[in-house]
Order: sequence, then structure tokens, then C-alpha cells
Amino acid sequence: MTITFITGANKGLGRETARRLIEHGHTVLVGARDRERGEETAAALGARHVPIDVTDDASVAAAAANVAEREGRIDVLINNAGVHGPVGDAGDLTAADAFAVLDVNVLGVVRTTTAFLPLLRRSADPVVVNVSSGMGSLALTHDPDRPESHVVAPLYTSSKAALTMLTTQYAKGLDGIRVNAADPGYTATDLNGHSGPQTVTEGTDAIVALATEGPGAGTGRFVSRHGEIAWS
Repeated sequence: MTITFITGANKGLGRETARRLIEHGHTVLVGARDRERGEETAAALGARHVPIDVTDDASVAAAAANVAEREGRIDVLINNAGVHGPVGDAGDLTAADAFAVLDVNVLGVVRTTTAFLPLLRRSADPVVVNVSSGMGSLALTHDPDRPESHVVAPLYTSSKAALTMLTTQYAKGLDGIRVNAADPGYTATDLNGHSGPQTVTEGTDAIVALATEGPGAGTGRFVSRHGEIAWS
């Protein structure tokens, strides 16, 4: 049975991804910083909650140790936890603002991926899915016909551009592990005040597709629910 660990899985895209992968027959581990919400989500879905704060080295190490002791391996790691950060006047940004966003959206992925690599390497078909965004694409954010071009969110967009590049580098550097990035699209979640036109199910289409591909599928790709997309 496929064992999948998802960060930020107690709400939004993470929770819906967990629900859908359980329907696909995965054993899902709900990674969540909020213990109460994580346990509630796990109980509601038929999963197991594993406490994890992706900004804390000790918390991430403890989560990996927990899974090593209980499950012994994972087959799929979904780095979903993310924050939006400030929007609007770029002149008001501070280094502290930037660190807060990058610490979750990029450094959190590095912490979690590194900690869980030994567990992934015990899988016959290890997969990493990084939840990125078209908001980090030069092409999409410069296309006036795309909603991505009408949002000013310097730190979120920068962090997702970094995450997509990190994904391609992991794909080149981690032998035997498929590493891909998913663009959920403009989805109604807490991150955008539920303003997105897509449902949360539609927003998880690319994530679920990448998590359920069979052996031999490609690596280093950036995928939306409509197919592969150009990052630049």
C-alpha cells in the first residue's frame, strides 16, 4: 500500500489531497502544526496525524522519526504547507516579512525533504510533489489575460519561483526519486480569502495526478490540472 505524507494537511488543498488519496487507497499521514485540527482531520478522513512545524528543525526531525518508527517508510512526500505573506505596496516589505514567507515555502520544503529522504529511499517508487504556483511563473505573471498578472504579492511569487527551481534541481540531483511541482491554479482557499474560482477539488487535480502516477513517469516537471506548463 502506498504511504503518503502531506504537510499542511489539516485544511484547504492539503486536506482535500489527503481525502482524495485515501480514496485512491493510500495510507495518508496528515502532517499539521496545529495538533487539534490535525487530529480532527485525521479522524474525519481515516488517516493518522503526525505533528510537524516545517519552520522548526526539531519538529521536522521528530516527525520523520515518528514515521520511521510507525510506518518505516513513505512512498510519496507532498510538500504542501505554505503561507501567502504581504500583498500590495512592495516598498513596505521588510527582511522579516521575506524570511517568514521563505521559511515556510522554501526552507520548509528543504527541511522536510532532507529529513524524509531516508524514508523515501526505502520505497520501491519514491515520489516528491512540491505544491508550487503559477504565481511564480514569469510567463503567467506577465500575461494580461491571466489572473496571475493582476496580483502584487512579491514574497509569495518569489518563493514559488524559488520552489519550482528547487524542484528541478532536486529532480536532477536525487537519483531514483521523481520530483515534480504542481500548480493548483486559482483555487478558493484560506490563502486568498476563498476568492478563487476553482473548487478545492479542482485545485488538487494536479497534486493527486502526480502522487498517483506509476513507475517510470517523468521528473522535473511543472504540472497544472490542464497538463504540463512552462515555468519561464
